[in-house]
Amino acid sequence: MRAYIRPPQPDDEAVYRAAVLRSADHLIPWNPVEPDGFPDLLRRQGPDLRTFMIFDSEDDGLVGRVNVANIVRARFCSGSLGYDSYVPYAGTGRMTVGMRLIVERCFASAPEGLGLHRLEINVQPENDRSTAMARRLGFRHEGFSPRMLFLNDAWRDHERFALTAEEWPTDRAEQTEQTEQTERLDRQR
Repeated sequence: MRAYIRPPQPDDEAVYRAAVLRSADHLIPWNPVEPDGFPDLLRRQGPDLRTFMIFDSEDDGLVGRVNVANIVRARFCSGSLGYDSYVPYAGTGRMTVGMRLIVERCFASAPEGLGLHRLEINVQPENDRSTAMARRLGFRHEGFSPRMLFLNDAWRDHERFALTAEEWPTDRAEQTEQTEQTERLDRQR
C-alpha cells in the first residue's frame, strides 16, 4: 500500500501549510488556497465534519486532505466528500489509495468507522481529474447542480456523484483490480 490515512493533528500544521503553498497552482482553479486555514479546520472537527489526511507510506509526505462534511445521521446517514491532492503526489495513484481507505472508513460501523450509508462527491464540470476520481471509486453520476457552491468569488456549478454502502466493494482484491483497470484506461485517453 502506498498511502495511509489518519485524522489531522496539531503537529500537522507546518506540513499542511507547505503542501498547500507548494500546490497553489494545482488547487486554485477548483478550491480556495488557504495555507493558514489549518487551525480553523481543527476547530471545526465534530459530528458533522471529519477530516482525514492522506500520507505517503514511504516518506510520510502529505498526499492530500479529505473532508467528510455535511454528515447527517438518523434515517439519512449521509456525508459529502471534498478533497485536495498535493504536489508532488498528485497523479501518482496515492490519492486514490487514500480515498478508498476513507470511503471504507465512512461505510464501516462505529467505533472504527463513521457508519454512513451514503456518500456524495460534487465536482465542478471542468475538473476532469476529480471527476475521474469519483468514477474510479465507483460513484455513479446523479445529476447537475447549478450554482451549488461559492468558490473563488463565484457560484460554481457542480456534477453530483453518489455511492451507497451496498454498492461499495468489500473485497480488497476487487478494489485493487478496479483501480488498476481505471488507471490504465485513464492513461490511454
